[in-house]
Amino acid sequence: MSNTANGTSQLRANRNDLRADCENCFGLCCTALPFAASADFPVDKDGGVPCSNLTLDFKCSIHQNLRQDGFRGCSVYDCFGAGQKVSKVTFEGKDWRTDSVRADLMCAVFPKMQQLQEMLWYLDEALTLETSLPIRDDLRSVFSKTERLTLLDPKDIVELDIPAHRAVVNALLLKVSELYRKHIHSRHHKKSFGRGADFMGAALRKADFRGVSLRGAYFIASDLREADLRGADLIGADFRDADLRGADLTGSIFLTQAQVNAAKGDARTKLPRLLTKPAHWVHASRKI
Repeated sequence: MSNTANGTSQLRANRNDLRADCENCFGLCCTALPFAASADFPVDKDGGVPCSNLTLDFKCSIHQNLRQDGFRGCSVYDCFGAGQKVSKVTFEGKDWRTDSVRADLMCAVFPKMQQLQEMLWYLDEALTLETSLPIRDDLRSVFSKTERLTLLDPKDIVELDIPAHRAVVNALLLKVSELYRKHIHSRHHKKSFGRGADFMGAALRKADFRGVSLRGAYFIASDLREADLRGADLIGADFRDADLRGADLTGSIFLTQAQVNAAKGDARTKLPRLLTKPAHWVHASRKI
């Protein structure tokens, strides 16, 4: 189940550019995005309004205690590098505090950029898969186009039809998924539950999902302890509060750090090599 390809590096992203770098961001996720009082946030906040925890130097005053203080949603979120790109590239290092017009425009650009960066993450991963060779030229073309869109002027980015471009990207990623999963030798590899399958709260301990398409599936609060998710397509799957202790997700594709952050896991949980175990998993394991 190898997922490494040669000859693609010249048209792939630097993975660090697709990860959040808060030190080089003007606190955009803390400002541009709205949130509502819920299990993930203790208060309401409108989009375009700085979070009360954002300091004057764009740091979070409660960063080390986000989950304890009720801001679990912040500890899960990942901008895929959109924050630093908007801050340092699109707006050339000019922040939003001194110019209200720039502030409004920056807050409008940020969510669009986040979506483009997320698409680059998926396309970059697709280019590493040996099985994507038959459509690699198409992947390179769409990757390059997506990257060019991230470099447009702010007003042009705001005007982009993101859903239309996402549809093009998604069609390619579907082909990548089919090519990849058909090489996984399990009796389940051709199975698909259809996008948005409902597994909320389901008892799925030791379930065998090898090579299965689980795109957009709802695993909220499900029991996936010791489940086998090797080679599964997990794009958009919702793992909020899913119990992944002892689960094996190696070789799964299109899984993101935000999805992992939203779940529960432990030292036995196996993840794809590009993802890391969240700090709250480590702390939870120590308490057991």
